[in-house]
Amino acid sequence: MVAENQCHCEQAQEEELYLKLQEIIKEHQRRPKELIMVLHKAQNLFGYLPRRVQEMVSEGLNVSLNEVYGVITFYNFFSTVPQGRNNVKICLGTACYVRGGQMLLKKAEKELGIRAGETTEDRRYSLGIVRCIGACGLAPAMLINDDVYGRVKTTKMMEIIERYG
Repeated sequence: MVAENQCHCEQAQEEELYLKLQEIIKEHQRRPKELIMVLHKAQNLFGYLPRRVQEMVSEGLNVSLNEVYGVITFYNFFSTVPQGRNNVKICLGTACYVRGGQMLLKKAEKELGIRAGETTEDRRYSLGIVRCIGACGLAPAMLINDDVYGRVKTTKMMEIIERYG
């Protein structure tokens, strides 16, 4: 019975988010030039942009669903899959790659049990790849949320990541 209540509670919370999204869309209704702004607000609300959100934005701003999807997939800060509370990004730019970035990625995938582009089941971590974070002199480097870590060793990487758990 507890599980049923939790399910209804989660469903109610999700519906509240959709009501808030309707308010956001109403503020920008029929102004297609504000698509990116609305998508940012929607992603901040939901943590990602599921299909239902895309459809609501499309209808509310009077733009095609294809255009909404095109914008979402063009900009790498938008996501159509749920994101973790912490974004772990391994740099695979030239300097980082040469100095072991690919080994960091393999270790992170193994330890977190996910591949690049995925999120752990508990939504604690999302794992991604970046091509350069401007820390070439500190290669190999990784980014966790807004924090840059340089000269990362595979033996210490999980210790750093787990600080964010």
